[in-house]
Amino acid sequence: MADIATDGAPLTANPLTRAVLEIDAYASGLGWDQPARLFALVDTARLRAQEPGLADQLGLGEETAGELTPIEQDELPTGQALDEFLATIAWPEVITGCALTVERLMLPPSAEAAIPGDLEDAALASWVAAHPERQEVRMTVAVLRGGAREAAVRLREKDSATQVLTGSDLVPGLAEALSATFA
Repeated sequence: MADIATDGAPLTANPLTRAVLEIDAYASGLGWDQPARLFALVDTARLRAQEPGLADQLGLGEETAGELTPIEQDELPTGQALDEFLATIAWPEVITGCALTVERLMLPPSAEAAIPGDLEDAALASWVAAHPERQEVRMTVAVLRGGAREAAVRLREKDSATQVLTGSDLVPGLAEALSATFA
């Protein structure tokens, strides 16, 4: 028996991994070249108890106990750096965690030595965009109030649910920034 569901989600994944993969699948359905999206993560059982009508509308049955439900937040402001925006967020206690999905250009580790050290942010972004080994990626990073974290990374050139890489330490800087929203 395979350990992968037909939608690409690991059958044995923990609730945080499942939430990250659910958000990744949602973002994938919207296509590429999308703005960053922020999600609150709520305990599904608590949501069912406090908002049964909403839970029914979302199709959250009793079998979802122990799960996390992502709830997309308003659009992120344009023209503001992501780290600056995240520094303005404070979540109420009812929010168990949060997640962010964002598209970026990445270089393989072999290209890092060639990065000019004297470039300003805009010039560095242009340099990376012109690099022949650049990869377009969608990163979905989630953290829980208690410190757990998970990420999913999808390459544009391998845009398939079965090709999504997951792990807790894939995007540490973004995970730290999201964790700080609970401080």
